[in-house]
Amino acid sequence: MTAPSASPPDGFRVVPGRLDRATQEALRDAIRAVVAAAPLYRPTMPRTGKPFSVRMTNCGSLGWVSDQAGYRYQPSHPVTGAPWPPIPPVLLELWQELADYPAPPEACLVNFYEPDARMGLHQDLDEAEFGAPVLSVSLGDTCLFRIGGAKRGDPTRSLRLASGDVVLLGGASRLAFHGVDRIYPSTSTLLSQGGRINLTLRRVSKVIGAIPDPAIVG
Repeated sequence: MTAPSASPPDGFRVVPGRLDRATQEALRDAIRAVVAAAPLYRPTMPRTGKPFSVRMTNCGSLGWVSDQAGYRYQPSHPVTGAPWPPIPPVLLELWQELADYPAPPEACLVNFYEPDARMGLHQDLDEAEFGAPVLSVSLGDTCLFRIGGAKRGDPTRSLRLASGDVVLLGGASRLAFHGVDRIYPSTSTLLSQGGRINLTLRRVSKVIGAIPDPAIVG
């Protein structure tokens, strides 16, 4: 008998279909402008130099990068050296509506998944501020998303995320292991060549006077 899926950790929230088709199209076009200014590149693992299966870029005052020097945030593109372009206003408005945090995000990771791309289970630990949620937006083909607990060996739960869905990792779920197990090709017509774009908004630095989330620090 197959073991039942784990319950999602506290603070994990899915908002299905939060972005309608017109908003998805406008956001897709805004991300195309981001990519024109900050081209997609393929990051590598710190110790092994193994390339990620996703290509990525960033927008915002900071961007997350990975190479043999390690995981980190920096203000410039690792290939071009240019500053990251600004976060599109629609994403800032979404953060203001859903994040319940007193400061804006500083980074928006743009991950592009081709049909065979994956993202292994991982925690988002490179930020100084864990009291802010991670807000994730899906565009394009549906993916199989998996989330567990604060330990790598904790039971996991899987669910499909479609174009226009929004996910929040807040509270205890802020430090939960999560990943993408597969992409379902041809499940969306938003991207002309197929694939999935994942936009991940993060607050990197602490806000003076912000109240820590007891679900994380306690």
